[in-house]
Amino acid sequence: MDRNEPASPAWELLLPAASAPARTRGRSLQAALREAVRSGRLAPGTRLPSSRDLAADLGVSRGLITEAYEQLTAEGYLRSGRGAGTWVGSAVTAARQRAHDLAPRSPGARADFVPGTPDLSLFPRSAWAAAQRGVLAEMPHQELGYPDPRGLPRLRTALAELLTRRRGVVADPERIVVVSGVAQATTLLGFALRARGVRTVGVEDPGSPQHDALYTSAGVTAVPLPVDGEGIALEPLRASGVRTVVTTPAHQFPTGIAYSPRRRAELLDWARSVDGIILEDDYDGDFRYDRAPVGALQGLAPDHVAYTGSVSKSLAPGLRLGWLLVPESWAEEIVERKRTLDLGHPALDQALFSRFLERGDYDRQLRRCQRAYRDRRDALTTALDEHFPGSRVSGIAAGLHMIATLPERYGPEERFLTRVTAAGVAVRPLSAYTHPRPAREETDGPKRTQLVLGYAHVPPARIHEGIRLMAEAATG
Repeated sequence: MDRNEPASPAWELLLPAASAPARTRGRSLQAALREAVRSGRLAPGTRLPSSRDLAADLGVSRGLITEAYEQLTAEGYLRSGRGAGTWVGSAVTAARQRAHDLAPRSPGARADFVPGTPDLSLFPRSAWAAAQRGVLAEMPHQELGYPDPRGLPRLRTALAELLTRRRGVVADPERIVVVSGVAQATTLLGFALRARGVRTVGVEDPGSPQHDALYTSAGVTAVPLPVDGEGIALEPLRASGVRTVVTTPAHQFPTGIAYSPRRRAELLDWARSVDGIILEDDYDGDFRYDRAPVGALQGLAPDHVAYTGSVSKSLAPGLRLGWLLVPESWAEEIVERKRTLDLGHPALDQALFSRFLERGDYDRQLRRCQRAYRDRRDALTTALDEHFPGSRVSGIAAGLHMIATLPERYGPEERFLTRVTAAGVAVRPLSAYTHPRPAREETDGPKRTQLVLGYAHVPPARIHEGIRLMAEAATG
């Protein structure tokens, strides 16, 4: 083969070495082949050409290739067998071939009460697969093109019906934007606020750290505002000077309270008085166990409330599927932001969820989750009574987490957390969701440990076992 004729693509990486000066060509070929294996460009198990063929491809002597194969086999980079050829070994490159998993999990925990995760085993695989088969069979070819950045009209219509019926919102399909979860909805709102000259947004304290991080990434500063027993406190809100505030009124995260009717009315009056906007995160509003869920705040003032939710707690967060309902004056700007961000949510996923909604599968899934999570909340309350007598559970009977305030004998909090973590119990204190306060605001005297206990992802038997382990670690 002519030296100038191109080699096969798999061995182009050896061409520079094959062109090295004659006295260093052998060492160059060995080094290039060794680096190709180390870097993973030659994957484990790849069969190499015969020495004769590779020598012909590269335009070098067969002896140089034979010597390179023998040297790298001796070093363990290659393996060979009589009559079986030469192959890339597996041991050297195995670690390089595995991608790292950065998904947020609690690896190795004997018991995990970190809030925020639903029971992923409840995902309705059969119904989802049936919906997927139906969509693939029926979906017109043209719907696989770039979608309306707001979302498929079919899905926005189904979502409007769902949200009106279940959450009491004023849901115009033309003002619904299908998004990749509440996180993207928050980011879109943050960009829109900054474009309007808004530089600060009020967030609940304690509250979700996600809100702070997402608004900061959009160039908007989060201003912590205290939450009392009725909701976000009005006097600090008025004094802050913000005209935008983020709330979780149906089931405040993490305190677990529902905003009182009086506070909801006061908050809406404040928004009207400053011509402001309330960003309502209805993250688990469908799950109320002692009564019907409180309707969304948006239904009372659709011109002053942007409403967002997702399937992360009802189906699975990995679906990255949610919705944002914005005031009419914001709709055009938000839609354009969505268009430039990602050209719209995946059309096939939207069509699938549309079918899931239309056939009643989503309502059945909500009922199934509600039964399971209510039982688990009851199991957690019982386990706390048994293993932490004197503890107090606060917040409404709703959602996927509760607040447990332990008796003073289990303090101080830092020592308690150190002990239970060492015992393999993953748990978060309420203080983890509270913004740092100036020293002058710290109260004197002993503090009772307050825990934010997630229970939705833990079966009842594991709940009892986990609380028992926590109690033994705390008193050991």
